[in-house]
Amino acid sequence: MPELPEVETIKRGIASNLEGETIKSVIVRNKKLRWPIPDILSTILPNQSIISVQRRGKYLLCECTKGHILIHLGMSGNLQIMPHDTELKKHDHVDIIFTNGLCLRYNDPRRFGCILWTEEPILEHKLLANLGPEPLAETFNGKYLYDRAKKRRVVVKNFIMDSHVVVGVGNIYANEALFAARIHPERAVNKISLVEYKRLAEVIKRILQVAIKMGGTTLRDFTDSSGKPGYFKQVLQVYGKAGKICEQCGTIIHTKKIGQRATYYCPICQR
Repeated sequence: MPELPEVETIKRGIASNLEGETIKSVIVRNKKLRWPIPDILSTILPNQSIISVQRRGKYLLCECTKGHILIHLGMSGNLQIMPHDTELKKHDHVDIIFTNGLCLRYNDPRRFGCILWTEEPILEHKLLANLGPEPLAETFNGKYLYDRAKKRRVVVKNFIMDSHVVVGVGNIYANEALFAARIHPERAVNKISLVEYKRLAEVIKRILQVAIKMGGTTLRDFTDSSGKPGYFKQVLQVYGKAGKICEQCGTIIHTKKIGQRATYYCPICQR
């Protein structure tokens, strides 16, 4: 699933190419995503301009003249910018075509993503209203995590992947951050000290920033808006490395399911 660095990478590519451009037409080939694409999209978007492209958590927010396009990439979704007459591929479900000849094409093999339209204040949308802070914002820090954890009875990996606590820390980056912070993924959140939470918040920020600079992580088929893969996979410390040697201590990296997600950790480095 595209996580925050991948979505941020796509956002930057879309913004630099499409802000200020005018939509000519919309082609919907398959409206059956996680929620059906609203029929109004094909009639209301033509002649509107893209004012800005923002990100909230893993959602892309395309501000148009009369409202917002709200996009989530789900498990396998991807957005690419290309000439409007580029040959179609399997699972190319939506084209937003611009007067300059470019096309924003949405491809999604598993169809768990969404493309929605709203004319209401975007941050009040039901999918966004209750999200936690952005991990790169100043409001996200160790004290915030420590305070939120006091009355919780969950393990720390599930805690930092909870979008109501903090947005965008998906499975890859939760594994990497906990390893860098030397915290075992099954530690109870109310048993972690303020000092440890300060360290965890700092490494979450650092890891996400590095991942964004490297274009995200391509494990299978993720590409940015121009079709390029991300390179953060090259510096992964534990994710996907079960049975391999921990570079810090030489112990074998372990794996197990936590919250139905594959979890990777070093039993010596992480306590």
